[in-house]
Order: sequence, then structure tokens, then C-alpha cells
Amino acid sequence: MKRNLTSIKYLLAVTLLAVFSCDDIHDAYLGAESINQEQMMDHIEELSSDAYMGRGTGTEGEQMSVDYLVGQLKAMGVSSGTEDGSYVQPFPLVGQQTSNHSMSIGNLDATYFEDFVAWPAGEQTELDISNAELVYVGYGIQAPEEEWDDFKDLDVRGKVLMIKNNDPGYDENLFGGSARLYYGRWSYKFEKAKEMGALGAIIIHTDETAGYGWNVVSNSWSRERFNVKSNDGDSETALSAWITYDFAKQVFDAADLDVDALLEAADDPNFEPVSLGDVRLDAELDASYRTINAKNVVGMIEGSDPELKDEYLILTAHFDHLGVTNPIDGDDINNGAEDNAAGVSALLEMMQAFKSQQSEIKRSVIGLIVSAEEVGLLGSKYWAENPTVNPAQISANINLDGMNVYGYTNDVVIIGYGRNTITQLVEKHAEQDGRVVIADPNPELGLFYRSDHFNMAKVGIPAIFPIPGSDFVGKDEAFSALIDSVSSANYHTVNDEINKYWDLSGAVKDTRLFYKVGVDILNAPELQRWYSGDEFEATRLESLNTEL
Repeated sequence: MKRNLTSIKYLLAVTLLAVFSCDDIHDAYLGAESINQEQMMDHIEELSSDAYMGRGTGTEGEQMSVDYLVGQLKAMGVSSGTEDGSYVQPFPLVGQQTSNHSMSIGNLDATYFEDFVAWPAGEQTELDISNAELVYVGYGIQAPEEEWDDFKDLDVRGKVLMIKNNDPGYDENLFGGSARLYYGRWSYKFEKAKEMGALGAIIIHTDETAGYGWNVVSNSWSRERFNVKSNDGDSETALSAWITYDFAKQVFDAADLDVDALLEAADDPNFEPVSLGDVRLDAELDASYRTINAKNVVGMIEGSDPELKDEYLILTAHFDHLGVTNPIDGDDINNGAEDNAAGVSALLEMMQAFKSQQSEIKRSVIGLIVSAEEVGLLGSKYWAENPTVNPAQISANINLDGMNVYGYTNDVVIIGYGRNTITQLVEKHAEQDGRVVIADPNPELGLFYRSDHFNMAKVGIPAIFPIPGSDFVGKDEAFSALIDSVSSANYHTVNDEINKYWDLSGAVKDTRLFYKVGVDILNAPELQRWYSGDEFEATRLESLNTEL
């Protein structure tokens, strides 16, 4: 059938949701009471234990995780969400491990891990670049709708681009103002460099422009890295790399250029690319490859309404983490307790609650627990490109990536707040709990593009990404600052473990709220939708107007 989006019925979706009687779904809300701290902690303790070896993609720890998750879904009575009944959606990845790293610029020798990380594109086993011209191209953005072009018709073929991270954020009328758009993501930079035919691309890292420290870059990109296997083996440019600000400053100094002035100059739409002249790049890298099948886990609970059960709420959480990396004080296992054993635990709790109320929910629920998030959102990307159900039939996505593990908060933070109709459902239930919903407090970090809901949104599915609040009940500002410091210090390190500050009462409260939002999505008279003008609205409208 076709959905006519110009119909009055669809255009009045928000009104219908507003007048939709809570009495019709009251019984289904009771499932929230089954969500509790003990069960959540059991899942987190299991998945974040050393036995799972950090749940690295393509490792024994990944298979152990898959076995555990499938076992838990089966024990709940949740059906398989895959056609073969296995609960598992395998997807092919090519793993790349680099070695013999050598990079020099001018007379400066860069130290791998400390000054730079780099890798060859495709499946090259050897990379040898000699005397390559370096060109600084500002943000490396071409955005016709913003009348912005950092390349100014420069032919960059055979050149290596040096690129400022992020996108212009100084004007609320450009690039979403302080909110980072996809133009500001590292992935866009490498994609654009390839499109332009550049020999290589080097992103200049600063904590401010990236939104995280160099340790995140070095840990993430120095280990084995993956891409979804392609037929032609082609990806990105010949060389992709990051360098630290300190090393970039030395490079620009050697070219008699002021790196700070040029980073600032990138904010001018009239910026023109700047060659580093005789300061040239030499780089050598070796790489080895292996092909593996990573695995998503998919469970499904069928809705009770004959007409609506072929429409869905999809819950997402990634179970993978960083695996085993360089040891710190003798510890080399990245346990990933908060990121993201906690989110997986919340998803499992919600699936169990929905299963207990199966007769009270009209649409169906998909629990999609993905792998390879930490290596580029690849599990959710693969599902979005090879969906187990038509994305047009999915009403909404709630993505659970990190939970509030430090206690009750008065606030509920939603990445994607105000972009689609899910917002008003979160606000309704938060208000009933005496809580307040707030938008992304740090839009400059571009969090909307940094977790699995992004791939759902790219195929049109209205999505939200809740993150922990910071207004802790009964705690002072010093406690909030302490928790922020602890969480930031532990992010993507071997220290992401259950610690003395953990209090899952907040995670339970949030998970119950998201469960009730899910109930509303499942029983609402209409599918959720993007608000008019959102960047994903056109994709959604197009998908809904195709054959289902």
C-alpha cells in the first residue's frame, strides 16, 4: 500500500497524539515496574567483566557477547528478528592493522600514537608517499546551500589536505550555529577528500574542535580498524590521518605560517586554500588485513493489533567496545561498563517489560543490539542498508548509548530534542515525574551524528538519543562536577568500569521513562514524524510514499 502524506490524517498527527487517551495504554505502562537495579547490574557486570575482553569487534569477546544476548532474549520469550530464526545478522568487515608507521613533514619526524595516527585506504598492504604537497583547506567543506566552498576551484589531485575539525559555528545563520552538523564530522572530511581526488587527508586535532581529547583519537585509530567490505576495496583517500595541534604548530611554523591565525581564518567564507610550499610530506605504512563477519543481534516482540503489528518501534544499543589496547598500570582491557554495557542492559530491561505487556501493545518492537559502533557505527550502518524490516514501517528509534549510572537527576537530556514528535512524548512523561527535558547542552560536539541513531535517521526513521542528566537530586554542584570529571576521564579508557560512585537508581528511572515513551509510540494512532524543515524529513516523506 501507499501512505499519502498529504492527507489530513497524517498532517494532524500531532493533534491526534495530543488528544490520545492515556486510559487506552494505562495497562501497558505497568511493565515499567519490572525494570529494576538488580537485573540491570547483572547484565552490566556480566558484559563488562574481564572475561569478555572488552568486547572488541571480531574477537572472541564479541562472540561471547552475542551468545549472552541471544540467550537473554530467548529466556525472555522474545522472538528472533531475523528470517532464519537465529537472532543474528552477520555482516562482512575488513579489519586493517597498520605497522611500521613513518611520517615526516619537512625536517620534522612525527612519533606514532603521540603525534599522529594514520592508515592507508582500501586494502593497500604498503603505502609510500614521497615529497607530497600539503595544502591547508580550512574546514574542507563544500556546502552550496550555505554558499560555502573551502576549495575555491583548487585542483587537489596529488596533494595531501590538512583540515580543521568541526564546522563554522560563529553565526547562528550558518551551519546550525554552534550545533555541529555532519559537515563537522571527521567522516565527512575524509569523504570529501576522496571525492575531490586528493592523495591524502590529515585532520588537525584540538580538544575544542573535536569535542574530546587526543587519547580518544589515538586509542580509537591505532587499534585494528574496520570497514564494511566493499566489492572494489576502495575507500577514502590513499592516506588518512590525524595529527595533534602541537605537531601541526611545528609544521606550520616550519612553513612560516601561523597555525592559530589559519585556524581562525577558516571561519571566513572567503577563505582560500594555503599551500605549505616546500614543507612536504613523506609517509610509509604497512598494513595487513583479515575478513571477518561481525554480528548484530535482533529480537522482535509482535504487537497485538492486526493492522498495526507490521509497524515498529526500534530500540538500539551497541554491545561492542574497544577490546584490548595498550596497558595502563597493567590493565589493558577496556571493559566498557558505562559505554555501553549500561545501554545494552537498559535495552534488555525494556524488551522484557514490553514482552510482559505484549497483549497491550499494538505495534511491534525490535531490539537491535549492534556491533562495530566503536569502529565507525558500522553495525547500525549495515542494518540501515540491509534492514530486517522496511524502515518506512518503523515509527521511531530510541537509541541507548550510555546511561545515568550515578543516581537520580531532575533533568532528562535528549539529543535530537525538538526535531521530531518523540520530543513531546518524552516531555509528557518527564512532567508526570516532576522532571524537565532539556536539549543537547553541548550542540557543538555534534552528538547527534556520533551514535547509532544517526544511521536510523539517515534512512528517515525519527530518532532520539537520550544522554545522562547532570542535575542530581539531593546532590550539590560539586558532586555533579566530580561525576562529570570521572565520566570524562573514564571515556574510552581501561577505567570504564563499575566504580564506587555508581548508583543505578538514575538508570532505572530513565529506562522506565523511555519504556513509557515506547508504549506511547507503539499505541499512538499515527507514526512519529520529523518536524517540518528537519534535514531528515525529506528522506522520511520519500520512504513513506513508496510501496510498503
